[in-house]
Amino acid sequence: MTELTPPSAAQGLGEEASIWFKLTPLLRGNPQNPLKTLLDISQRHDGVIAVNMGNERVVFLSEPEHIKHVLVTKADNYIKYFDGLKPIFGKSMITHDGAVWNKIRMPQQAAFHPDMFGEYVPYFLDAIRTKMQIWEGLAKSGESVEMVEQTWTLAADMICKALFDRDMPFNPHVVFKYVKTYTDVMNHKSIRLRKQAGELVELTDVDAAKAIEAWWEVPLAVLAAEPREDRERTLLKMIEACVADPAIPEFDHQQAVDEIKQYLWAGTETTAITLAWALYQASRDPSIADRIRREGEAVYGDREPTAADYSSLAYTRAVIQETMRIYPPIWGLMRVADAADTIGGKEVKAGDRIVMFAYGVHHSPKYWDAPEEFRPERWLGDAAKKRKPYTYIPFGGGKRSCIGGAMSQVENTLALSMLLRRFRPEYVGEEPPGIHATVTLCPKGGLHVRIRELS
Repeated sequence: MTELTPPSAAQGLGEEASIWFKLTPLLRGNPQNPLKTLLDISQRHDGVIAVNMGNERVVFLSEPEHIKHVLVTKADNYIKYFDGLKPIFGKSMITHDGAVWNKIRMPQQAAFHPDMFGEYVPYFLDAIRTKMQIWEGLAKSGESVEMVEQTWTLAADMICKALFDRDMPFNPHVVFKYVKTYTDVMNHKSIRLRKQAGELVELTDVDAAKAIEAWWEVPLAVLAAEPREDRERTLLKMIEACVADPAIPEFDHQQAVDEIKQYLWAGTETTAITLAWALYQASRDPSIADRIRREGEAVYGDREPTAADYSSLAYTRAVIQETMRIYPPIWGLMRVADAADTIGGKEVKAGDRIVMFAYGVHHSPKYWDAPEEFRPERWLGDAAKKRKPYTYIPFGGGKRSCIGGAMSQVENTLALSMLLRRFRPEYVGEEPPGIHATVTLCPKGGLHVRIRELS
């Protein structure tokens, strides 16, 4: 195996050029939910806000036709922006665009075709059973736990078992802390402010930098681990085939490592945050949990669900969809304008940072009745069919839509159904929980719960 050298752990951390650092002043308004301030401003300016931030211009979009313009109509003119997360993702497809991105993504696309989900479901269920055993112990002890960490470790287990044919060759609770330490924008800001104050900062001693160095070892552990069953149809096998294919010289060993990083972060973070918020909503409104339980009883009874049962879990799936509307895990999709353009009558300059404000369009009263209310029924029957395109973008849209979006919904629907049939999470944190708008839309301070087992 080729020896790999980690990139600078401090790459992108705390730099003035980081868009994540620059956005923090805009998110100061409402301490419980800073995005509401941005939502109010957006609605007053017809869904297009241009903000000059130092030497950079950021344009926020929250009208569906403007979002479609960037994601679909003129997609080639708007480049994906993820510079601040290159230490996490390396050169994986999430940090590429154009022909190289297409060449890297296409061989992996087959792993996320709906026809594959039936093969993955047994491994999803295996991971859910493991989590249920842990929750059985937590119910007996009565200790409180943080729900996002619980769902992150579940999501990581599902990814390792289903896509990589591996039991987790790492401690998921430790890896969770690595990821959160780096992606919390406040860590970046802290480093930047110390630089501005004239302090000498040894970045290798900063927690965020340490986290990245530790994170580097995780995909290597996956590659080195023994297969569970040596299955032929797995994402890992597809990635290894790409490395061996001389027709794809871009797909070297480092590319394989970075693709694993991408799935262990992006494939767990958004899934985990959604499931955690859904469990919070079920805790807050017992009628939601009761309806999910009754649906599970009607669909799969005393056995475990199968892939064929997924489509019949309509209400449970609707809860997941409504959760992603209220709490879009990626609250802003970012691009960089490659050429001058006009959006909503306003000038866009080459180099402008474009933020498609998913939270804004998801909460717009123009497109959603009582947008602040949690109503899973919106996604049932004719109501869902009448939804205006691009008013709901939890997975983006167009050719750059999330490769694993559909699979994530299967994971979360099955997990929510099975967990609530046996347990009742009891939220014991501050009500309502605050929102922490970092790269993802996280609960501020976490979602602290006690697990109660149903009799």
